[in-house]
Amino acid sequence: MASVKRALAGQAARVVVPRFPALAPGVTSSFVREALHRAIVGVGPLAPAAEAAEAQLREQHGQVDKAVHEVIENHVGYASVGGLLANVGGLVTAAVLTPANISGLALIQCRMIAGIAHLRGYDLDDPRVRNAILVTILGEDMVKKMVRKMELPAPPMALATAPSHDPALDQAITSAVASDLIGRVLGKQIATNIGRRVPVVGGVVGAGVDGYGTWKVGRYAAREFLQRRGTA
Repeated sequence: MASVKRALAGQAARVVVPRFPALAPGVTSSFVREALHRAIVGVGPLAPAAEAAEAQLREQHGQVDKAVHEVIENHVGYASVGGLLANVGGLVTAAVLTPANISGLALIQCRMIAGIAHLRGYDLDDPRVRNAILVTILGEDMVKKMVRKMELPAPPMALATAPSHDPALDQAITSAVASDLIGRVLGKQIATNIGRRVPVVGGVVGAGVDGYGTWKVGRYAAREFLQRRGTA
């Protein structure tokens, strides 16, 4: 069943993503960099990623791995709430809330990954680290596929620790992440079309999908951003 849903989501994404500017005017790939910036510096009630991560580190008495675990768990909760709110209205509100779901998911996952990177000793102001954070959102399977096809030079860890920053990568990474997030959210909505006819069911599905997706990305980030020497 899971494989069928993924196939449906993929087919839906291929159809809908090219039409996304018409479906959600004003949402372009620039939202990815904006989400990353706001995740790092903070926005509204959400503290900056590093500040929130440090709070978790204090709560866990300086144990980095436990703090990383808490950062992931917290953001899974945020993503689940976001998925619920963006889907609870059923089909009627889908067109209005889809852009918010996409931007919100980008912000939450960027903040989570940035917090993990900070705890492991990476400089969030470093453009190499920022690109690595964005690439992590794609998930392990997608990253491996893109590296194999030479669409990415390396996985997140190698990007974050590269000898120098390659500005030519910036736009390619931004576009790839934007397409992935858009496809993920819109594909999810179409694949769960039947469930969304009952508003509460649609909300539960949205919460589960966004929460599980964020958990997977968080686990991948924890494996990729290894502790920098001298920072433990």
